[in-house]
Amino acid sequence: MSNKIYFTPGPAQLFYTFEEHLKRALFEDIPSISHRSSKFIRVVEETNEALAELLELPSGHHIYFLNSANEAWDRIIQNLVDKSSHHFVNGSFSQKFYDFALAHNKQSTLSKVNDGDSFSELEVPDYSELIGITKNETSVGYSFLADEITILRNNNPDKIIALDIVSASPSLAVDFKQIDTAYFSVQKAFGLPPGLGVWIANEKCHEVAEKRATQTSLGSYRTLPNLHKFGIKQQTPETPNMLFIYLLGKIAQDMLQVGLKKLRNDTTYKAAILNQTIEDHPMLSHLVSSKPHRSKTTILAKTDQSGKFLSFFEEKGIILGNGYGVHKENHIRIANFPTHSKESVEMICDMFKKIE
Repeated sequence: MSNKIYFTPGPAQLFYTFEEHLKRALFEDIPSISHRSSKFIRVVEETNEALAELLELPSGHHIYFLNSANEAWDRIIQNLVDKSSHHFVNGSFSQKFYDFALAHNKQSTLSKVNDGDSFSELEVPDYSELIGITKNETSVGYSFLADEITILRNNNPDKIIALDIVSASPSLAVDFKQIDTAYFSVQKAFGLPPGLGVWIANEKCHEVAEKRATQTSLGSYRTLPNLHKFGIKQQTPETPNMLFIYLLGKIAQDMLQVGLKKLRNDTTYKAAILNQTIEDHPMLSHLVSSKPHRSKTTILAKTDQSGKFLSFFEEKGIILGNGYGVHKENHIRIANFPTHSKESVEMICDMFKKIE
């Protein structure tokens, strides 16, 4: 594997056990077996069990496999929204979910603040059927708080709450009893290459989709009713990315071996020293002014000399992330995922101090 260390927020550094599991998968012929075979059904079952435990999913939450988190935006809108969704937008990815809703001709609405700013109000129109929230806005290093999700749940008990947990899970705790559907892709905190998305939906989502299916088309083979039809048999409607489903399950098992408490405590420690490094450096500052809302998994620094920092680290084999979209030239993003050791984070904090 590469001798470089990637602190990019996705694709990110591969999980440290990825290579050994990849070799084992090839030895076991995982990419070549039938996706209807008993062997692969066991793979899906083991992956689902590991993910359910790692994410602390309540009973009644079902796991489905997609191509990406982007696809989840399509599937959620197609299956769960008749006329209107409401989106809390404060960065590029929360904006894109809203844009997907408009592309599906929904009369959707949004609450929008400047990138990285907090929401002063959490009001949702009465007619909205679904609320879109981004737990960790990867583009600007902002985290939606658990208390804010609880407020939205309490104020909107009948609406579907859809949570983007890309770059959040499993490092950040999520109370799935407060939400109805969530989604992520594997190239961030789970340390896999891109190419697999995971969609989680509860029974309320299935009831809504089943009802809508009697009234309109929900799409093609990856409708929620069809995913569920195959999912209860630990199967998928199509030939899926079998290799990545296998690897995801193995890495989830490894994370469970580490322990969820330790994984999250380490995440908090690493985030704290990275944020302190930003505060102490004369050429860096925070975008997110509210400390509780600063992401623990995507640490963001503002600077007008991002190229100088990125080049300095790259010369030493460490790849940091640049800013996203319009912020490409004046932000630095540093991933803080389970594969990043405390020692490696301490090392880059020391290296920041050498840049003047």
